[in-house]
Amino acid sequence: MASRARKVALWGLVAALLGGGWAWAAYRADMRQHRAGFTEGTFSAPTRHGEILYRTGGTGPAVLVIHGAGGGTEQGALIARALAGDAVRWIAPARFGYDGAALPADASMPAQARALADLLDALDLPRVGVMAISGGVPAALHLAGAQPDRVAALVLLSSAPFAPLSAEEQATPLPVALYDALFASDLPYWAMLRLAPGLLRRAFDAAPDAAPVADADPAEEAFVEAMLAAFLPVTARRAGVANEGAAIDPRHPAPLDAIASPALIVHARDDTIAPVASARFLQENLPDAELLLLPEGGHLLLGHHAPLRNRIAAFWQAHLDEAD
Repeated sequence: MASRARKVALWGLVAALLGGGWAWAAYRADMRQHRAGFTEGTFSAPTRHGEILYRTGGTGPAVLVIHGAGGGTEQGALIARALAGDAVRWIAPARFGYDGAALPADASMPAQARALADLLDALDLPRVGVMAISGGVPAALHLAGAQPDRVAALVLLSSAPFAPLSAEEQATPLPVALYDALFASDLPYWAMLRLAPGLLRRAFDAAPDAAPVADADPAEEAFVEAMLAAFLPVTARRAGVANEGAAIDPRHPAPLDAIASPALIVHARDDTIAPVASARFLQENLPDAELLLLPEGGHLLLGHHAPLRNRIAAFWQAHLDEAD
């Protein structure tokens, strides 16, 4: 009943915010733009799992950048530009169910790893670095465990829970039912983004009154705004969001003991979306892992992007070869 009441309250807020006809007109105009542009700048690679959309940029050793929950190629590209460093060629694919892709019959983490390996085949990339954030971390772990010769190094940011861990320690800023309502259709999310951005930022651990956000430089502020906008249209990502539970499916634990790649794990102590316990577990169970634990920064590691970009660039330089 409480869950239903929260959803009713959210829709009541949306209805109140959209009371004027101008708001409905603005919603329709904005969504036309989002629907037309969310695949703009993407490429498509044919694989046995179907066409995989991706964005790419930069030059240098190849780095696969795996987006988090609710994301897609645009989110992956934003993460790559903000944190991957300037001396790599990054490839940001859409995971199962994102950017309009349907879920395959087998949408498990091992199947997602096979699809990512197929993308590397299609792009003729025998060996890459892999950087993943949040809900993309489980896919990165499965890829590195299943294809140890193909993953030269791992950068794992704000790691979400993965099997054998569960989501029990996860304490999100808003009740899960409200996230479900936000991702039920485009209208609730758009209304929050356009008319109550402070509340939406709080939902994604980027509250405007939080110290790291208040102190963020203009580039980080633009990053936050672009990240929030990149969730639209949510209807093109709903299947992927619904499949995020595959990461904690006990039938498919992350094969940590098969991962040989050196790993740099980055997490903020005050992350309210992904528990820091996931990062500590990775450090303890990966054979060659370094944990960089930030005192604050939230889920998006705000206030640290410039030094992190330099730290990650040095990590790539140490572990990736120009020929990779």
